Amino acid sequence: MPIDPFADIGRRAWIDCPSCHHGRDCSECLRGRSCSDHWQYLLSNSGTLLYLQCPSCTHLWQHDTHGGRTERKC
Repeated sequence: MPIDPFADIGRRAWIDCPSCHHGRDCSECLRGRSCSDHWQYLLSNSGTLLYLQCPSCTHLWQHDTHGGRTERKC
């Protein structure tokens, strides 16, 4: 799957990818910091619901920031 054509590196989120977990061993990510390597494209949002795409594995999903839950694949 290709990267969404509306993905913009200027709109990013630092939430773990539920598919590839590409930042799971990163010391910056483990400390809760905004790592320069392990981020997701923030495609859009609706209130507390974020629509994201991983630049590493191209996985698409939504994440509810209010409850901290990762939802179904988009």
